[in-house]
Amino acid sequence: MKPLFFLRRAWLLAALLFSAATQAQPVATVAAASDLKFAIEEVATQFEKDTGHKLRFVFGSSGNFYTQILQGAPFHLYMSADENFVFKLADAGKTRDRGQLYAYGRIGLMVPKGSPLQADGELKDLALALKDGRLKKFAIANPEHAPYGMRAREALQHAGLWQAIEPKLVLGENISQAAHFATSGSTQGGIIAQSLALAPSVGRLGQFVLIPEAWHVRLAQRMVLTRDAPPAALAFYDYLSTPAAQAVMVRYGFEMPKR
Repeated sequence: MKPLFFLRRAWLLAALLFSAATQAQPVATVAAASDLKFAIEEVATQFEKDTGHKLRFVFGSSGNFYTQILQGAPFHLYMSADENFVFKLADAGKTRDRGQLYAYGRIGLMVPKGSPLQADGELKDLALALKDGRLKKFAIANPEHAPYGMRAREALQHAGLWQAIEPKLVLGENISQAAHFATSGSTQGGIIAQSLALAPSVGRLGQFVLIPEAWHVRLAQRMVLTRDAPPAALAFYDYLSTPAAQAVMVRYGFEMPKR
């Protein structure tokens, strides 16, 4: 009986050690630009089913994440809406390399139901609304740190509207918050990410039309692993280049970079 007793104890000890080792593995934390919220959560759900890895997402402004990572924030994968933030982190020695492009994004005009504005991608009605008083408030992401806000400002400057519309702007901390302002009735509309407008929960709230891409710097979105990234982060980084992941991204309006 004693050998069997000790064998069972050995099995139990091995199981406990395996469980402890598994639990000790760090959870991969992804700092993701908020335009990715719907698309990347869908991709991550399938990734976790396929691999068994678990991920933790924090969504926000790419510029804010850049500052936080520079100051030592414990993120493992950074998915920026502007590749320049990635390059600056790489130059500062905070990342494994200079990362890779994972998508190109687009901006457009979102007009909520009941708004006096017309859904016009060339912003001609927006210009008229500024003159005739129909426009009271207009939402964009904060261009000081949010790439989609930067591109919105460039588009408005291209249309010759920036100076007139600036006093009427309601600034979202990130593009997700700007989309909320643009669809909630607190503004007459706004410039938001196509990837958010294509989500049913957002798209049903109004009309969305693309703004010409030539009106602003292209939204080249780049991701990079930080130096202490665990295996789960590396696995997800690679998974984002698979046909299954890219099919989801395309469905949300992203253009895939050519490899």
